[in-house]
Amino acid sequence: MISTEGAEGGGDRDQPCVQLEPLSTHLPGKAGDTISKVTANGVQDIEDRILRITGYYGYYPGYTSHRREEGSESHAETPGSEASEEGTSYQACANTALKVLGGLVFVLCVSSSWVGTTQLVQLTFKSFSCPFFISWFSTNWNILFFPLYYGGHVMTTRDKQTPIQKFRECSRLFGEDGMTLKLFLKRTAPFSILWTLTNYLYLLALRKLTATDVSALYCCHKAFVFLLSWIVLKDRFMGVRIVAAIMAITGIVMMAYADGFHGDSIIGVALAVGSASTSALYKVLFKMFLGSANLGEVAHFLSTMGVFNLIFISFIPIILYFTKVEHWGSLSSLPWGYLCGLAGLWLVFNILVNVGVVLTYPILISIGTLLSVPGNAAVDVLKNEVIFSVVRLAATCIICLGFLLLLLPEEWDSVTLRFLAAFADKKSEDHGEELTESSIPGRSRSRANGAVSIPMA
Repeated sequence: MISTEGAEGGGDRDQPCVQLEPLSTHLPGKAGDTISKVTANGVQDIEDRILRITGYYGYYPGYTSHRREEGSESHAETPGSEASEEGTSYQACANTALKVLGGLVFVLCVSSSWVGTTQLVQLTFKSFSCPFFISWFSTNWNILFFPLYYGGHVMTTRDKQTPIQKFRECSRLFGEDGMTLKLFLKRTAPFSILWTLTNYLYLLALRKLTATDVSALYCCHKAFVFLLSWIVLKDRFMGVRIVAAIMAITGIVMMAYADGFHGDSIIGVALAVGSASTSALYKVLFKMFLGSANLGEVAHFLSTMGVFNLIFISFIPIILYFTKVEHWGSLSSLPWGYLCGLAGLWLVFNILVNVGVVLTYPILISIGTLLSVPGNAAVDVLKNEVIFSVVRLAATCIICLGFLLLLLPEEWDSVTLRFLAAFADKKSEDHGEELTESSIPGRSRSRANGAVSIPMA
């Protein structure tokens, strides 16, 4: 709208001045407040006048006062919500950090216990070379698993249950009716046999090979689990895991080739691979018949296997003793210190693996098992003065790399693509902000020189 008004200066009072009034594009609910900010002589705030003259895009009268009020209102409305959001995010970050920190502690404990078990086995063999008796004796200690779990349950929960009640609750792993004698024999017998075979073959391999070689070959069980799950359980096919399985097989062949496919080396490799195979079969069958189990059910199951081992497998060491396959002297001459230490470390390893899966991330527990390879290598080099050939080192590295590839999650490819896309978007946004910031000084200099920018309609 065009109007004729008197100018502000006294000398120009008789000269009409033509002035463009700004459009009344006030925000709803803010118009009255904006008009009330106008001074008595009709002159608005100096900042509004500068913005009107320069043609600032999006300007309307009272713009600066409206922005100041809007900022103060938003500040007044959000402190409580911001504080609650910050508290929630801080708590989530703290929980994640504690879980990761606990996982790292479990990694070190799992690796240390497995290295200690393997090295103590070889020390025991120097005075008592009876692998099946050692395996049987160590498996009997699994009976302590459920009592230890119940002790932890009593100390950490308020709702106390009697041992019988907790035992019956955990026995639902065998079915809705709990554990019967038929189910005890049917479900426990095959797993107990596979458990015994895994340990026995592992101990036999330690008599032929170094601890580093056996622990590296045992890591191939992860590849065998994938292959059996893909064939038997119809799990999702993943190309990267096929590559990892091929790498594991390559490492096995290279390990056997290190000494020319003859002597104790090839027998030791076969025994270690057999131990890894029976371990993989145990895990796949457990998933097939028993499904996913909580910590209490796993403790119940391992204790049940210990009872089965004590009752039904005790005749095998006796047969081996009388046939002089594994002969020892009197009971007092046995190295009970080594045997009890070995069985205790084996029990600690099993407890850490099963408890760690519940309390922290399962991938960290797998990494702990993998770290036993360099741990055993350090002990073999420093204490036993073992010299590794280039072929053995290459085979060990290939097996460990394949193990790491098997730890990749199923959606690793899509997750990686989303991460790269988000990273590219963030980079483009940062570049755009840099360009915007670099253009601001030029615009301010042009306005200072008297240039007027006219907003486009």
